[in-house]
Parts: sequence; C-alpha cells; structure tokens
Amino acid sequence: MSVESVFPQLEPLLPRVSKPVQYVGGELNATVKPWEQANVRWALMYPDAYEVGLPNQGVMILYEILNELPDVLAERTYAVWSDLEKLMREHGVPQFTVDGHRPVKAFDVLGVSFATELGYTNLLNALDLAGIPLHAADRTTDDPVVLAGGHAAFNPEPIADFIDAAVLGDGEEAVGQITDIIRAWKADGRPGGRDELLTRLAETGTVYIPRFYDVAYAEDGRIASVTPNRERVPEVVAKRTTMDLDAWPYPKQPLVPLAESVHERMSVEIFRGCTRGCRFCQAGMITRPVRERSIDGIGAMVQQGLAASGFEEVGLLSLSSADHSEIGEITKQLADRYTGTNTGLSLPSTRVDAFNIDLANELSRNGRRSGLTFAPEGGSERIRRVINKMVSEEDLIKTVSTAYANGWRQVKLYFMCGLPTETDDDVLQIAEMARNVIRAGREASGQKDIRCTISIGGFVPKPHTPFQWAAQTDPDTVDARLRKLREAVNSDRRIGRSIGMRYHDGKPSHIEGLLSRGDRRVGRVIERVWRDGGRFDGWSEHFSYERWVAACESELTPLGVSLAWYTTRERTEDEVLPWDHLDSGLDKQWLWDDWQDAIDEREQDDCRWTPCFDCGVCPAMGTDIEIGPTGRKLLPISPVGQGTPVRNPALTQ
Repeated sequence: MSVESVFPQLEPLLPRVSKPVQYVGGELNATVKPWEQANVRWALMYPDAYEVGLPNQGVMILYEILNELPDVLAERTYAVWSDLEKLMREHGVPQFTVDGHRPVKAFDVLGVSFATELGYTNLLNALDLAGIPLHAADRTTDDPVVLAGGHAAFNPEPIADFIDAAVLGDGEEAVGQITDIIRAWKADGRPGGRDELLTRLAETGTVYIPRFYDVAYAEDGRIASVTPNRERVPEVVAKRTTMDLDAWPYPKQPLVPLAESVHERMSVEIFRGCTRGCRFCQAGMITRPVRERSIDGIGAMVQQGLAASGFEEVGLLSLSSADHSEIGEITKQLADRYTGTNTGLSLPSTRVDAFNIDLANELSRNGRRSGLTFAPEGGSERIRRVINKMVSEEDLIKTVSTAYANGWRQVKLYFMCGLPTETDDDVLQIAEMARNVIRAGREASGQKDIRCTISIGGFVPKPHTPFQWAAQTDPDTVDARLRKLREAVNSDRRIGRSIGMRYHDGKPSHIEGLLSRGDRRVGRVIERVWRDGGRFDGWSEHFSYERWVAACESELTPLGVSLAWYTTRERTEDEVLPWDHLDSGLDKQWLWDDWQDAIDEREQDDCRWTPCFDCGVCPAMGTDIEIGPTGRKLLPISPVGQGTPVRNPALTQ
C-alpha cells in the first residue's frame, strides 16, 4: 500500500516561513526509495533544526546503512521551527520526512538520536505533529516504534513514558538486527501485536524497553529498585560496541546541505572511544574501548567522500583526534595527496600534550590557516587534577608560543565552570592563564595583533562517569564566578583587549543536569514544559529557565522531590541510580573509586599506554583495545601535486 507525499499540502505554506529550503529535501546524495518495495521503513530524526541535524554524523551513517539494504528505506526528519509548526497545525499537515515528504506516522520505526537532553521537548512536539500518541502506553500496533539512541540514551528514564525502546552504544550493527526482527514479525503476520514485537527486541539484551521494567521508590524519594515485569526480559541491558570500524566505512556519500548548516565539510571518524579518563567526560567513558580506523581505511573514505560531495574541507573526527597512533602520518600523507587542490584538513579541539607544530602545519598546508583550539577545561593545576585533565600551564604556554612563532594569530581555550570542589580562585586562574598566553604569544611572534578567546561552559554531571554522584553547582554560584572572571580579564586593559570571553549563564546547564540524571518522574516536567510552549531548549533565544522551574514546582513538589533534589544534591555510594540497570560496560565500583580519587586530587593514567586499571569495559563487552600503528602507507592517487587544475583529484578516479 502506497503512502502519499504531503508536499502538495506543504508547498503552499513554505513561502510564508523563514528558510523554506530546509524543508524541501533533494540534497546531493539524498535517497528516496519506492515505498512499496520496502518491507521495513525507518524515519530517522535529529531533534533539532535542519542546520544542526543534517551534518550529524550518526544519523548520516545510519541513513546510508539502512538504505543500502534492498528491502529497507530510511528517510530523515528534523524539528520544524515555530512559524511552520503553526501553519502545519492550522492546515493539518503532519510531521514529515524531508526526503519523500511522507508522514512520519506511516513508518515502522521513528529513530531519534539525542546528542543532548535539551532536545526532549522537540521529540514531544514531533510526536504530536505526527499524530503519534505522546505516551508509549497509548500506542497501537499501527504506530511506529519510537526508538531513542545517542549519548543521552544511556539514561533514557526521563523520557521513558514517551519512547518505546532505547539502544545504548553504537548503531551500525544494531539497526540491522532491529530491522531483521521487525521484518520477521511483519512476515509472520504481526503475531502478538506491538507487545510481542517489543518483547522480541528486548530479548536481544541490547534493546531497552522501559515499559517492561517497574521502578519502586523509597520514602525519601530515592529509587528502591528497578525490576523486569515479565519473562523473556533481561535484568540488565548492555550497550552495543562496533569493533571493526574499517568494516563500516560510512558515510560513503555524505549529504550536502541545501541550506546553511553548522558544519559544511566532509567528516571521517578516525577512531572511536577514549581512555584518557577525564572524569567529567561522558562521551569518553561510554565509548570505551578505543578502536582505531586504519590509515588506508581513512584514506579510502576521504577519497570517496570528497568525490561524492565536492567538499573542500575534511574533518578528522574523534574525541581526541591527535591521539590516533598514526595521526602524524595520516595528516602528512593526506596533505601530500591533496597538494594543490585547496582541500584542507581540520581536527576538533586538540589536547595540548598531543599537539605539535608539524601536525598543525600539515593540517593547514592545503587549506586556510584557522585558529587553534585547546581544552584545558580547568583554570588551576588543582582542579585539573580533580577532573584528571593533566595539562600543565607550562606545557600550554610552550605549545601556544610555538604556534604564535610559526604564524598563528588566534588561539581558543575551552574551560568549564562549576566543577566538583571548585572555588572562585580555580576559575579566576583562567584569566591569568589567558594573560600568560597573550604575553607569551607577543614575545614569541614579535607582534601585538594576536588573540586568545576563552570559551566557558557550565559543568553538568553525567551518568556513567565518576562524577555521576557529584552535586551540581547551582546556577547563581556559576554566574557569580563568571562575573568575577570577566572583571579579572578586563582588569588589565593592555592585555585584556586581546582576550575574548564567551560563556553561557548557568541556567541552561542546571536544567540539563535535571534531565541528564533524572528518573521517570522527570517525564511529567518535560511534558508540562512542552505543553506550556517549550521548544528548541538548546537555543538560548528559545530557552526559558522560568518555564522549567515552574514546571518542576508544579510536577515534582507533590512527589516529594524537587529541581534541587535532582541537581545540587550529592548522591551516596549505596544509592540506586536511575541508569544502574543499563550497562555501559564500566564497573560501578571502579567509577566510585575514581570519584574518591577525584576528591583526593589523585590522577589516573591512560590505560592505552599503561597496565589495565580494571574499569570493566573489555571483559564486560568481550572486547579489547584496538591500537595501531599499522605501518601502512596511503597510495598516491593521480594526478596529485602537479598543479593540475582539478578541483578535487578524487574526481579523476
């Protein structure tokens, strides 16, 4: 049975909204498959605006993997801005995909990738626009399975009422297994209805079905227990880990946006995971172990991706890209390969202790020389011991001095405010570090036209990290420290005018803290905020702290808990955490011990280069650290390096 496009109803509305191009689809490398030829149909959502969602690597990878399967189709949907939402509601146009403009409700699965918890209200809005019942308990066999993924899915409890399922960890193999289960269930005539399908998914041990678990609460508000409420359901749900990244060289054909987007480049994930052990970093903890992509695998992806897209910048992505065991050879050989083609290379923020000027020169050889970005995270040596981010100020000054001496003029430094055990002095030392950077840069370069920008975010304790027990710093304290920091930066105008400062107030981080460590009771707060008009809470111009506080007071107070109870309260060792039945592979006792080491200001080494510290991941996941170097070389592609007037040499292959 065919499903009609809603574009005839949508098209007359587009001239009346801002940036209508973001809703029309048809991007280079987009896929629209015949509806009737597919047995399983996925709608993939990034719950934010098109300009943020389209470049998302995770959605792009799953979109391509699913569409390569002959009897499967996948299309994309994004959050719509309020101007279009209003018109859609007035004219009865449902939430649609941008590929075939098909109604989201017609698909078998709505897969939603959450990079941040502040996208939860956008999920509720999309469900409502789609005509899918907001609460999972009200859905029928004909409604899509609403499936959450991404880093926020490692604690999906705040949205447990609104999703049918969650997948922890890597999605490449998970979506294939889920597709197989849905295909077989449909071929059998959908026996047992929706409940049987969800049970089959739960039986894998890697798909979490919230409705199959009962949560009991103690009198003091803490969780007493989380237990399965039926047979065939495991007590603990494990994360998925894709070990051989070379076997999954996606995206092969990157999507090229029609409208302006936050990243307009071809990106390659060069390795996954991190063992640096930064205690604040959920991404580093939940993506263990480290798995490297080989140098020739990276080279093939870059070549194919550039040829398919025409991008002129390649992002070499990971949590700490300069830690790849062959990063020097990768950057040098890619720069050699694309000499004379205006194809630039870029890394995300780089660790000071993994940076060298040769690496920076290779990155900028064929493209423009942009600023360098480093993330000390803490202003003082003491607080960096607490968070296990051991970058000395001496090393930072040496590194930036070398950069300034070699022609760089702009350095950006990332920090956090509100870290555990933090004092005013820890934050004020950020100003002194920035001033020292400017002084060193002026001396090294002999120039005064250099800049240092300090960018500061509020710290949010996250599940599956050593700081999951920590009390979050209240937003008034964060704001007061940031005001003092600005005063300190501006106190010396001769240097202060060369220092830029960017920061957000502590209020959005406070709400993110509620959502990141909340339990199922927080779901009613999310719903209240959405019903009161909450949308795009990750955007400062749309976020309303007052709306969230009011919703917490009305919804949580009758239950004997509060916004502060979820955020600024420190947890005890024996407390049952909302995500304890969701296994990231990390041993809870190891995390607790590391939390105690943080309080005592003790550092932890990187287990890639030292003996195992028994974090639990490798034995729990049946995996091991995959590490180079491979010693392989990139084969040249022709013509290269001879001034041939070809925009992209890969196009000649």
